[in-house]
Amino acid sequence: MIEIERKFLVTSQDFKKEAFKNTKIEQGFLNTHKDRTVRIRLNGNQGFITVKGLSADNGLSRYEWEKEISIEEAKGLLKLCEPGIIIKTRYEVDFEHHIFEVDVFHGDNEGLILAEVELKKENEIFNKPHWIGEEVTGNIKYYNSQLSIKPFNIWHHSKI
Repeated sequence: MIEIERKFLVTSQDFKKEAFKNTKIEQGFLNTHKDRTVRIRLNGNQGFITVKGLSADNGLSRYEWEKEISIEEAKGLLKLCEPGIIIKTRYEVDFEHHIFEVDVFHGDNEGLILAEVELKKENEIFNKPHWIGEEVTGNIKYYNSQLSIKPFNIWHHSKI
């Protein structure tokens, strides 16, 4: 399956008032190779394994395969992941026929808030909530796999 999404920085906490759901997420990576990542995720009371392929040149799309696994399997596999577990709270906001997933990062990525919107096609037109800021689609430093290796607090404070 091809995943098409755009990613943005978030400029305020206003999304929290508009969210219809929020979930704690803990995830790690068994593999963070640039051509493919293998992610293990605890998403509330569900476990998942996800394989993502190389992003298109414009950063908008890439192959994604995901399968639900048991919580016990996910917890066991998280212990095998590379260093740099990501912990975040995901808020889901329904805005003009699109669901925006807003991730508030914790731990080494504290202070980073990103929003993603999944699209049906790359050139799909959509409106953005007022709390959406700069687009960072395709900027690999904002990929979760990279945030596990080079957390926001390291590069943000050193102005890399």
